[in-house]
Amino acid sequence: MKLQPDRFDTLAITGHGPGWVAVNGEQVAHSLVVSARGDRLDWHCDRFEALTPEHFEQLLALRPELVVFGSGERLRFPAPALLRSLVEHHIGVETMDTRAACRTYNILAGEGRRVVVALLIEAETGGQTG
Repeated sequence: MKLQPDRFDTLAITGHGPGWVAVNGEQVAHSLVVSARGDRLDWHCDRFEALTPEHFEQLLALRPELVVFGSGERLRFPAPALLRSLVEHHIGVETMDTRAACRTYNILAGEGRRVVVALLIEAETGGQTG
């Protein structure tokens, strides 16, 4: 069984945990977009409820064949109206929790697919009690 990716010239998600992901070893603690073509963009949204159609429209410029949306620590599906621009451009969209989205992106990017992953990293709420 082959365990190495087919390509090494793309950005990879190399780690993840509550409130962060690592892209090629660099830890990031905010929402971001990563493309297999080497683009990494901040995605200015800190909670699922704040997502707008514009968040998904900005992904069109990356010209993906597929968008993998990581919805945070748990699986949540965005309203169809949010994804309209992607669907109208015949771009596939898959939604999963962020951990699964990271793994799926790495596999597809390693195969040379034109994939973009949009990862929602939500701001932590609440505080510590002492």
